[in-house]
Amino acid sequence: MATNSKEIKIPAKVEQLSTVQSFIEEILDAAGASMKASMQISLAVEEVFVNIASYAYGGKDGDATIKVETDTDHSQVRITFIDSGVPFDPLKKEDPDVTLSASERDVGGLGIFLTKKTMDDVKYVNQDGKNILTISKII
Repeated sequence: MATNSKEIKIPAKVEQLSTVQSFIEEILDAAGASMKASMQISLAVEEVFVNIASYAYGGKDGDATIKVETDTDHSQVRITFIDSGVPFDPLKKEDPDVTLSASERDVGGLGIFLTKKTMDDVKYVNQDGKNILTISKII
């Protein structure tokens, strides 16, 4: 199926989150995404981007590329995050035990768990020295 594609490359800094969110929201609005899908995607985008900004470059400067593809019939969106930071596959992290209280759980991992639960597909690959994480959702 044919797709429409847009991308931005920005510094991987938490302060850039609003730029990323605006970029994604504009595309989702134009594609006619449902409010529920938009909110779930927004939460997943925030989680992934903040993790890249916080951990990928170990406190050093680096960039993140965010590529958004929508099917021409606007039924699905794919968002790909690309960084050149430390190789890290968040999908290999064991899901947190959500039956435990917050005080009993280990810190971390809840965001990627929620991303995996709310997106239709989440894939990771490390290719040519780049972390490439793609989330997909029917909108």
